[in-house]
Amino acid sequence: MRQATCCLLFTTVLIGGLAHADSKPLRIGVDVPYAPYQYKEPDGTITGFEVELVNAACERMQRECEWVEQGWDGIIPGLMARKYDLIASAMNITEERSRQVSFSIPYYQVPSVWVKNTNNEYDLEGNLADVAIGVQQATIQDEYVTTYYPDADIHRYADSGSVVTDMHAGRLDLVFTAYSLAQETMLQDERFVKTGELITGPESIYGPGIGAAFRPRDTALIEEFNKAVLEIKEDGTFEKIYNIYFNN
Repeated sequence: MRQATCCLLFTTVLIGGLAHADSKPLRIGVDVPYAPYQYKEPDGTITGFEVELVNAACERMQRECEWVEQGWDGIIPGLMARKYDLIASAMNITEERSRQVSFSIPYYQVPSVWVKNTNNEYDLEGNLADVAIGVQQATIQDEYVTTYYPDADIHRYADSGSVVTDMHAGRLDLVFTAYSLAQETMLQDERFVKTGELITGPESIYGPGIGAAFRPRDTALIEEFNKAVLEIKEDGTFEKIYNIYFNN
């Protein structure tokens, strides 16, 4: 999914001058755009639901946040190469990824959705043979379509924006993507509609939810991050941020 262009942009969030025993910035790898979870403002600032959530966790940890842009297909290698300290980029916790990285506790789940042209009909219970389906490569949506629709004409794209572009251009019959992304980029257009039910499983593909990814040896940082996530859930900060992006 997403191009492996490394470290294109650094967005630093200063947390009120707070001191911490480790004075180095906490560097966070992220792939953009993936609205509303992470995207860039016109001035280049990286923001979004997950970005605000992790910024709040940084504040509890009394750390300076530094967001490092990284293409999706290189995002785990970038973590292992120490280009950043953790990944917070709508990454589902899966068994396969857990062989490479250690995850925080899950902090939300992203349902997937099928999007089609209003005038077309497809049997999602069938095999969709020769139907052109667009997905972002190396995502859970890619794995799901590959698993359940092997006879389809699967178009895999490096970034989500290219999936949307080709759907708008009429080069795709169906898109399988994150529901929130579809709402932002396709479902406001009367030419496109949701079809079928929202998908959040099976767990063998989707895992228990979205979490931050760390190098396995960084156990102290994982524990500190988990504690911060629990705090922002308990004190209402999580709900406030969630309502900004999803309940308006």
